[in-house]
Amino acid sequence: MRKVFWDNPYQQSLTTKVAEVSGNRILLEETIAFSFSGGQESDKASINGLAVIDSAKEGLLIYYTLEEGHGLSFGDTVTMEIDWPRRYRLMRLHFAAELILEIVTRKLDLQKIGAHIGESKARIDFVFDKNISPYFVDILAEYNEIIKRDEIIQTGFSDEANQRRFWKIDGFAEVPCGGTHVKSTAEVGFVTLKRKNIGASKERIEISLVDDSICVG
Repeated sequence: MRKVFWDNPYQQSLTTKVAEVSGNRILLEETIAFSFSGGQESDKASINGLAVIDSAKEGLLIYYTLEEGHGLSFGDTVTMEIDWPRRYRLMRLHFAAELILEIVTRKLDLQKIGAHIGESKARIDFVFDKNISPYFVDILAEYNEIIKRDEIIQTGFSDEANQRRFWKIDGFAEVPCGGTHVKSTAEVGFVTLKRKNIGASKERIEISLVDDSICVG
């Protein structure tokens, strides 16, 4: 299965063929619809206008679940479409979280214990026995400088056979990651941070876009 969302994360429509049908589960030869991984939520998508109600990664494949009675068969040519405004916000919030995580790790040497990237905000959870909010000014200062420099975000395979991916900013970091990414840090944009205590010695940073109306494509 070719994952077009890595080759071109900006592609919103795809014509491909059905590679396998098992009840209401469909496997396609190619796909543009990301399935939940690494904390990033799945895309909302349709196949021939039929809503994808679930998706699941199995090995290197992604199976999509449709309602019963979809009528699709092996070899059928189909059109897949994604909810593009949602995808674009997910891409921006994903990379915002990646940058915040990298900065926090360098400044405070904290252990990440969880992360989630949704359409309206992202969050990262850390082991930390202090209130993390006093550090936000310094964290955002470094983050904002990276955004202002409009750095190119490079992506690719570190291990193509096992589909392991990375993102890279020259002179800053190279990080394993299989999510979808925008092309540059300026596209990510500025963010606000909010602290939430989630238990003893656990701190959460919630990340929201300052301007979520920008939409390329």
